[in-house]
Amino acid sequence: MNRFPAIARPLATSVARVQVARSALATRSAIQIRNYSAEHQEESFEHFSERFVKFFNECDDLFELQRGLNNAFGYDLVPPTSVIEAALKAARRVDDYSTAVRIFEGVKAKTGSDALYKQYLDELAPLKAELGIETKEELGF
Repeated sequence: MNRFPAIARPLATSVARVQVARSALATRSAIQIRNYSAEHQEESFEHFSERFVKFFNECDDLFELQRGLNNAFGYDLVPPTSVIEAALKAARRVDDYSTAVRIFEGVKAKTGSDALYKQYLDELAPLKAELGIETKEELGF
């Protein structure tokens, strides 16, 4: 004979409710289909360049600049010089010299070869002189 019939019954009822709730959640999650990238289209290199040049030209905040740099360098490609130029101008516009130097570090990491990095530096030399930006190597690090 059960010594605590009033306590045992609610406990058994609550256990049954939990089991029903778990099965309902399992059924619901099995029905949900998530297609996050179903409508994503391939982006051309030209569109990528235009999008980031426009972003950096409109950027007036250090946080947004760094977020844009993370996004631009996050792709499996080296950003074109037009994007680098816009990013360097944005870094100087928000008055953050260290971010401008870090942009060149990002380019060096993304190129993967000294020859390609040198080509970027040669092409960006007039802008570097105009903005007064030096690379990490030129600063002695």
